[in-house]
Amino acid sequence: MPTTTRELITKSWHLSGIVARDLQVVSGSEIDDGLSLLNSLLAFKTVDQSKIPYYDKYDFTAITDSVPGTNDEKYFIPGLIECETLTFTIGTVRYSMAPLARKEYFGRPRANNVRSLPYSYHIERAKGGANLYMYYLPSTTYPFEMYGNFSLKSVTLDQDLSLTLDDFYIEYLRYLLASYMCEFYEIDFPGSARARLASYESLMTDISPQDFSLQKLSTLSARRRPGFYGMANLGVGYVP
Repeated sequence: MPTTTRELITKSWHLSGIVARDLQVVSGSEIDDGLSLLNSLLAFKTVDQSKIPYYDKYDFTAITDSVPGTNDEKYFIPGLIECETLTFTIGTVRYSMAPLARKEYFGRPRANNVRSLPYSYHIERAKGGANLYMYYLPSTTYPFEMYGNFSLKSVTLDQDLSLTLDDFYIEYLRYLLASYMCEFYEIDFPGSARARLASYESLMTDISPQDFSLQKLSTLSARRRPGFYGMANLGVGYVP
């Protein structure tokens, strides 16, 4: 069943107790304030990604030095909060990449400007999304596929929220927005509603949790990945 932003805001005002359900009509400044508060909440969810249970795929193509004025090590990914996996494809074969922490990526020694199959990457949050850095520099225009957690977009007043959000998440936003309204007007949020919101918060984290499984890479393994820049020019970056 469609649920518009206006309906969500109206229900949140009623839940907050600030606007009486049967005695007052939500309109004017209350609608405007509700929309502003809702978009503020959606924007802040970019910080608390554990409460965004939606993961999505983002496709892009690597660029090379054949494109003047481009940086083929750095790519901006709009709306990205957290990257779970990053792979690229050659023909029908998918190759994985290894994430590196900031000090590992920017601080460890390496041969710059080596072009081969990209092996490692690092993500840095940026305004409106995140910057992706990769090494080795792509030797050609490989197609990349990223799975990650992306920020929720701001909404308009009569937008149909059910087209992008599940009913359970709209219900969660109803309680969260009502709590925010009470805080905005310095009014206590009703105790029963506060308890319900707390239960929703705890459940939200477990709906689509991050994958914390570990993969051990050994430098003693005969099938190890090429982690040293001295191997960059052997074949095309990978040895059989």
